[in-house]
Amino acid sequence: MIFNKKIVVVLPAYNAESTLRQTYKEIPFDIIDDVILVDDKSLDNTVKVAKEIGIKHIIRHDVNKGYGGNQKSCYNKALEIGGDIIIMLHPDYQYTPKLIHSMAYIIANDIYQVVLGSRILGKGALKGGMPMVKYISNRFLTFIQNIVMNKKMSEYHTGYRAFSRKVLEEINYNINSNNFVFDNQMLSQILYEGYEIAEITCPTKYFKEASSINLKDSTIYALGVLGVSFKYFLNKIGLIKSKIYIKTKS
Repeated sequence: MIFNKKIVVVLPAYNAESTLRQTYKEIPFDIIDDVILVDDKSLDNTVKVAKEIGIKHIIRHDVNKGYGGNQKSCYNKALEIGGDIIIMLHPDYQYTPKLIHSMAYIIANDIYQVVLGSRILGKGALKGGMPMVKYISNRFLTFIQNIVMNKKMSEYHTGYRAFSRKVLEEINYNINSNNFVFDNQMLSQILYEGYEIAEITCPTKYFKEASSINLKDSTIYALGVLGVSFKYFLNKIGLIKSKIYIKTKS
């Protein structure tokens, strides 16, 4: 805990057998109270490894629900067990768990309610091996999103995220997509409610075992991201009222 706030790390897992141990080993348990792993019907021994290393809360989907569907299970369980600060860490070891301290303390001190680990601040992305085509796509999408949404973020596409309980209870993330665009829908909901988002520089690693999406899925994702951004804009100027921007709490 930090200042009597319960800190929960959630691990949305899919075929993470080879990287889960290393990721878990570097989690700073001097402040972390609980770890939740949600396995999205992996084809390997992710669940077996999770049990072997002692993860207490393990959820296994009977059907593959997708990246967004996995996160919904993660956050729902984290809130259920009383998490005050919830940190999403990918178990593929692409993001270092060693930033958890910094992310958690920013929220615990009520400086920001949301913190992202940005691969774009500094030179973390290219230095860590991000393919140039992914880097250019990231920069292009972020540029368009910042213009349309009138924001100034370094990237909207990182998977390293920390949230306060207040934020997760206020936005209706369960109505979002089950695919990869979930991440951007969630950020748009948070920004729509007027929250500022902190970003810290995050080194990253790209290697064979690290998760990635293919060209087809990347294209679908990019179109989805642009759709989210323009829908956010239209809601902000009052032309439409989308369900994803209806708060779960008044």
